[in-house]
Amino acid sequence: MALNARRRPVAAPGDGSQVPAAPEKSAAAWSLDILLWGGFAVILIASFGRVDLPNIVNIFGNSENIRNYGKDFLNPDFSQWRLMVGQMWLTVQIALWGTFLAVFLAVPLSLMASRNLAPAWLVWPVRRVMDLLRSIPDLVIGTLFIVAVGLGPLAGVLAIALNTAGVLAKLFSEAVESIDKGPVDGVKATGAGRLHEITWGVIPQVAPLWTSFALYRFESNSRAATVLGLIGAGGIGQALFESLQAFDYRTVSLIAIIIIVAVTLIDMLSQAMRKRLL
Repeated sequence: MALNARRRPVAAPGDGSQVPAAPEKSAAAWSLDILLWGGFAVILIASFGRVDLPNIVNIFGNSENIRNYGKDFLNPDFSQWRLMVGQMWLTVQIALWGTFLAVFLAVPLSLMASRNLAPAWLVWPVRRVMDLLRSIPDLVIGTLFIVAVGLGPLAGVLAIALNTAGVLAKLFSEAVESIDKGPVDGVKATGAGRLHEITWGVIPQVAPLWTSFALYRFESNSRAATVLGLIGAGGIGQALFESLQAFDYRTVSLIAIIIIVAVTLIDMLSQAMRKRLL
């Protein structure tokens, strides 16, 4: 929307020259700003009770319970560290396999969803499938696979794979749509087929970006796999849930420490790998 802006000259410091001032907003622009931010404020006020903010005073009312929890949480029980490290390693493996399978699903989906490669009649349904995969929460997909394959890490792997495939397919397709058409036209000029155009003209351009996206998702999947453990999909999340149910806050503290260390190491490793791609 164009703004009916007026500029007033302002004297520049140190000399007598005039420099243009910042544009002034029109009444229509101010009205739109007031409408947007006013609506935001109204939503906040209207949802104050819905999100139960008045009960925030209970944070200070249950001081004895908080002190007991804090006392145990600040005194972790390291006697089970080997077992919990093993569970964390299983969680990382779940995330790794889930991301690995997601990449293989995302690559063909992204190519079929790229407007500069695929026909419109194919792009639209493939993008809707990608939307569906992204929109269903991991926990819901995980519950479905727990019913299908039973409790254990396989349900977590499959849940992460489907959800991540939708996310990566979206990112991969956007990378493909922004490629330079020159290399593709060059391969096409040699008389090569469509598959060769993609292999030699598209993939080399997007491979570094695709790898970076996959590494980012592996980082987030390491945390998602922990949450999936709460529904019986294996890993350290399941141990965390059992400790919470037993009010064993010393073990909860140990698990939290292990998760923090593991996620930090994964982030550092992923960052180092991304730098090598540049």
